[in-house]
Amino acid sequence: MDFAFDARTEELRGKLLAFMDEYVYPAETVAHEQRANLASPWDTPAVVEELKAEARRQGLWNLFLPDSEYGAGLTNLQYAPLAEITGRSPHLAPTATNCAAPDTGNMEVLTQFGDEQQKKQWLQPLLAGEIRSAFAMTEPEVASSDATNITTRIEREGDEYVITGRKWYISGAMNPDCRIFIVMGKTDPDGADIRRQQSMVLVPRDTPGVEIRRAMQVYGYEDHSHGGHAEVVFDRARVPVSNLIGEEGGGFAIAQARLGPGRIHHCMRLIGMAERAIELMCRRAVSRTAFGKPLAQQGVVQNWIADARVAVEQLRLLVLKTAWMMDTVGNRGAHTEIQAIKIATPRTVVDILDKAVQLHGAGGVSQDFPLAELWASARTLKLADGPDEVHQRSLARREIKQYL
Repeated sequence: MDFAFDARTEELRGKLLAFMDEYVYPAETVAHEQRANLASPWDTPAVVEELKAEARRQGLWNLFLPDSEYGAGLTNLQYAPLAEITGRSPHLAPTATNCAAPDTGNMEVLTQFGDEQQKKQWLQPLLAGEIRSAFAMTEPEVASSDATNITTRIEREGDEYVITGRKWYISGAMNPDCRIFIVMGKTDPDGADIRRQQSMVLVPRDTPGVEIRRAMQVYGYEDHSHGGHAEVVFDRARVPVSNLIGEEGGGFAIAQARLGPGRIHHCMRLIGMAERAIELMCRRAVSRTAFGKPLAQQGVVQNWIADARVAVEQLRLLVLKTAWMMDTVGNRGAHTEIQAIKIATPRTVVDILDKAVQLHGAGGVSQDFPLAELWASARTLKLADGPDEVHQRSLARREIKQYL
């Protein structure tokens, strides 16, 4: 593995860093102020649309898609350092560059598994940033960390599928620009193979029988930037059979394909969040005095900052190695590394953010600094894309198997 970034990555990094400094960071306060005056907290502040227009003008658009027909054509290794940069402002930068979840994963699904009509109707407006989307899998009544548990039914009646079920923490669903759901449910609940019982269908938001019941909070925060996290009820919602993605029984495999790149994206953005936390820690440490000397001269603070730097450098190397392996041996070949970064990155970044909050005192838990909201986002990622414990279980089994 070559540790040096290639010429294209360096060029995009330079443009993206300048875009962050000139446009994104100044827009953070503006977006907060504009949101307070919106008719609905889920509406998009005007400054976000301005950022999207500027990012697209500069060619900083759809960077996550490796297929050059649809996106920037970057490898995972090329995109990883760019995702890290956007992670420094995770509630603005990914949306500004059309690289925000869950749209990224949904676009990947449509790119790989959608038919031509599905791509024309839903992928093209997503690529253009004209609409948003949601991915509906998690359910409140079952342990959704095991996707074979889901109970939502997708039943065929003639030329239609009828969807019945209750989902929650469906990211993006509160956003009025969210026009389409990818819904995972069971088409064959009695099938012999528990991983062939699930299918995915496209369900337009305005379909009769689709009810956005309420917004779900995350540690007391409402994630306006990504369109919120909603509880959604499907009460015999009907869609044409042509809305099936791929084949019946292929939902579990599609979900697994969707998660590999998504975990790289999440982990690199988390590293960007950690870098933002280290920067804020250092600025705070040199500007505040306690017990007769600057915080920067307090041994415990120096330890926190040193440990954070070491941890971030370790994580970055592991994530870049994983990205490189995904590019060279595929997602299956990088299975252990993908699980390793999913375990290590949120855990470590939560600890770094916690230290940054501590260093800021009361300000650290306030809305005057981004740290508390970043902490809530990072802590949530110990659950999202599979709880850490699920990945630990799987990784341990692979390790032990070598000795059986």
